[in-house]
Amino acid sequence: MSISINSLKVEFSAKCLFDNISYIINSKDKIALVGKNGAGKSTMLKIIAGLQKPTSGNVAMPRDTTVGYLPQHITVSDTSTVIDEVRSAFSHVDDMKSRLDEINHQLATRTDYESDAYQELIEAMTSLNDRLAMEQSENFEAEMEKTLIGLGFLRSDFNRPTSEFSGGWRMRIELAKILLRRPDVLLLDEPTNHLDIESIQWLENFLITKANAVVLVSHDRAFIDNVTNRTIEISLGKIYDYSVNYSKYLVLRQERLEQQMRAYQNQQKMIQDTEDFIERFRYKATKSVQVQSRIKQLAKIERIEVDEVDTSHLNLKFPPAPRSGDYPVIADNVGKAYGDHQVFDHATFTIKRGEKVAFVGKNGEGKSTLIKCIMSEIPFTGTLKIGHNVKIGYFAQNQATLLDEDLTVFDTIDRVAVGDIRTKIRDILGAFMFGGEASDKKVKVLSGGERTRLAMIRLLLEPVNLLILDEPTNHLDMKTKDILKQAIKDFNGTVIVVSHDREFLDGLVEKVYEFGGGQVKECLGGIYEFLEKKKLASLTELERNTIRPLTDSKTATSQNGKEPQTSARPSTNAKAEAAQTPTGATARKLSYAEQREHEKLVRKARKKVEEAEAEIGRLEQQISEIESIIAGGNPPADIYDRHATTTKQLENAMSLWELASLELDEISK
Repeated sequence: MSISINSLKVEFSAKCLFDNISYIINSKDKIALVGKNGAGKSTMLKIIAGLQKPTSGNVAMPRDTTVGYLPQHITVSDTSTVIDEVRSAFSHVDDMKSRLDEINHQLATRTDYESDAYQELIEAMTSLNDRLAMEQSENFEAEMEKTLIGLGFLRSDFNRPTSEFSGGWRMRIELAKILLRRPDVLLLDEPTNHLDIESIQWLENFLITKANAVVLVSHDRAFIDNVTNRTIEISLGKIYDYSVNYSKYLVLRQERLEQQMRAYQNQQKMIQDTEDFIERFRYKATKSVQVQSRIKQLAKIERIEVDEVDTSHLNLKFPPAPRSGDYPVIADNVGKAYGDHQVFDHATFTIKRGEKVAFVGKNGEGKSTLIKCIMSEIPFTGTLKIGHNVKIGYFAQNQATLLDEDLTVFDTIDRVAVGDIRTKIRDILGAFMFGGEASDKKVKVLSGGERTRLAMIRLLLEPVNLLILDEPTNHLDMKTKDILKQAIKDFNGTVIVVSHDREFLDGLVEKVYEFGGGQVKECLGGIYEFLEKKKLASLTELERNTIRPLTDSKTATSQNGKEPQTSARPSTNAKAEAAQTPTGATARKLSYAEQREHEKLVRKARKKVEEAEAEIGRLEQQISEIESIIAGGNPPADIYDRHATTTKQLENAMSLWELASLELDEISK
């Protein structure tokens, strides 16, 4: 299967969006479609999906090619349950059977056995038979269940009407239907916008291991880096095709732009020299032949066009934070329930001044709910104390949608600004790329990213020392996300971030709070340390599950309702019995290559433990030296900040050592 895009041209209101674009999508390509906002990425997906016609050119694909298209915004009917809606993904099976009957009839009546057309019919029949065999297999229901759970649904959700779910969850239902059809090519427009971290990781794995061709648009850098092996950039109506993932594309693109700029500058110099010659000798009869030759030469030159470079720059810097108490947020046995549904309970934690922490977990597990508790917007059980002199700046998940669409950009800020800040509104808007005429635009015509930037300005109007940001990166492009991330890193106050964007959280937060199963668990370290620890915990749980069926399910649960702490390792007697049984799994000897690979993994894990121990020793020595300076009297002014910073680094190093030790234990089993 290959899809051919031929001489594609698209014009809107005399503006050329695409100009003579051609490329091929092969059967196993995983393509990231990139370009600045308005470059035409979504339009390209719609044209491939057959939902929009180009001005000229065409998209050619084999007759039986199936296409799955997930747009950014969809309308889902409210007439069925989740499971029935997903089951409708297989309604095409009848169409496949009809097509198979048609092919069989042609094969029985035709006699051109050696022709290419006859061979194509045989290949189409084989492909259809394979698909029907897969979709009519015993795993039909299991595949639906696996896909829905992977996308974050609970089994108890399966028989709920789709009308009970928000737009984000309906998008997941639509995505499940598309994935279950296993189309030849998947076209995904911002598929991660409504997914949490675990669902994104599940989708990554699905696209890598089970999907055929994929073309996706996404601002989630980690996601497209992990999934794609090819990057197509749309710029100035042309495309640039790179056989690498996004990170490598950025390097190659920079090299291309530098080469292009050098060629452009050289050509401009040559043009200028030629024009100077023409002007200097235009009226000299002895030079008329040379002048005419240069004029013709100039007319024939194919001018080098420099690709557009987005020079607009968001100047985002949060005001200095007024000093707050040592502990801006102290939670003790905090709980929240809606009727019989307990969202979470017994949440107990302390956030120190200056800490930057992340709230992560599946949607619906209580991240935004706990923030509303902190903001005193909803009642809760337990004790939640906000520290002395804490001033909160809150960016709600739906902040951008709360703006008055009939106001201009300037009026939106003018209505909330007070005091001297009102004289600087134009400067602030300019820093957020709303300079000049853009400040007079109505909110209703702004894109999602522009609305998010406008909503973010509110946080700058008054100095705060506790920033609470609920999904601040939704609708922001990669460049703007990087600027926001740096601004948060430079902010000297306390920050709570709710986000599913791993790349955004990486290097930003030093502590992660996981929401799930009615609990809030603390994990020291960054987002990837948390994910690594969670992966190891999942492995341990998996091993525990392999033992649990040997125990009666009723006796395997303690009186308080919790699972007993069963060891994942077999007992000594079990090991001995397995060793005496030649057919046992433990009796199988590892091959030489397997032994070498295992030893390599052990050495690598041991090295990580040793490096972590060395770092702990270094930091403990630093703390000891700092404390000696403090004890000696007349310490420098920054000594206490250094002590706090080094102590925090030691906590993180201890967490990394714990992760490395767990990994070594798992590998050494």
